Amino acid sequence: MSNVRSKIMGVGYYVPPRVVTNDDLVKLYGIDTSDEWIQQRTGIQQRHYVDPGVTNADLAVEASKKALDAAGVKKEEIDFILYATLSPDHEFPGTSCFFQAKFGIPGVPAMDIRNQCTGFLYLLSMANALVRTGQYKRILVIGSEVHSRGLDLSTQGRDVAVLFGDAAGAAVVGPCAPGDQSEILSVHLHADGEHAKDLWLEAPGCAFHPFRLPKDALETRSIYPQMNGKTVFLNAVRRMPEVVLEALKHHNLKMSEVDLVVPHQANLRINEAVAKFLSVPEEKFFNTIQRFGNTTAATIPIGLSEAAAQGKLKKGMLVAMPAFGSGFTWGAALVRW
Repeated sequence: MSNVRSKIMGVGYYVPPRVVTNDDLVKLYGIDTSDEWIQQRTGIQQRHYVDPGVTNADLAVEASKKALDAAGVKKEEIDFILYATLSPDHEFPGTSCFFQAKFGIPGVPAMDIRNQCTGFLYLLSMANALVRTGQYKRILVIGSEVHSRGLDLSTQGRDVAVLFGDAAGAAVVGPCAPGDQSEILSVHLHADGEHAKDLWLEAPGCAFHPFRLPKDALETRSIYPQMNGKTVFLNAVRRMPEVVLEALKHHNLKMSEVDLVVPHQANLRINEAVAKFLSVPEEKFFNTIQRFGNTTAATIPIGLSEAAAQGKLKKGMLVAMPAFGSGFTWGAALVRW
């Protein structure tokens, strides 16, 4: 049994330069909404969209460069790539392979997962386990999304469309040096497929015969994400604090001992409810959704990067990172920074 401990060595993120404000959604796309309506319900003020020709893997390359710089690691030292996305560049192979080619690290194992908003935590759990075995020493964990090309940017689709933005976040996970107090303490993961259709993209898919689209796909708009907002909200505000408390109990810790909460950014109102349930003061609950929207697998590494840059995340802090999303999947990581 290996005695190796693992830690997050560095994080980074990248957002495309094009900013789309709430007012832009009205002006550019004709969506019947307003800045006030969106902010009241979600807290979002703006998000970023890619320009033509920019891919999911392109965003990941830029985020990974920053993560490696923060970690003090060269790309040639990476010995595993873990990639989370719900918006792959192509149906197959996985986007991790396209990323690998663009990043220039051939021969390194590369794996994609599809756990949506909880994707980063699922991969962090895998990276933690792989490093602790001693088999791998530098793992690149990526969450990258290009939502803007798959949204129903119309009044009919506004409840979902206003939420999402494009971005990539990355982290380097590696072994702790002797005496290093930084550590991934544990990651706790859950899923409940009974709610899979409460937040999903129905088509295209191989569930349809003889082709990958139902005949009425355009009329039913099944090619766009669909969400039962009330069910998602109620489950998120229940499951996120629940799993944070699970993680704390596992280590005999109390919520008062947590220095910072960096949650997934689905909706500011969800995060406010979670913070209230956990009795976390505003200054200890870090949000970025106002500027970036929901970038699913990228939100937590974005939050960690931003918190560090603003001086709110410092070495030695105990950090909780909960997430909830499609599947339903949810989880929480507890790390010593």
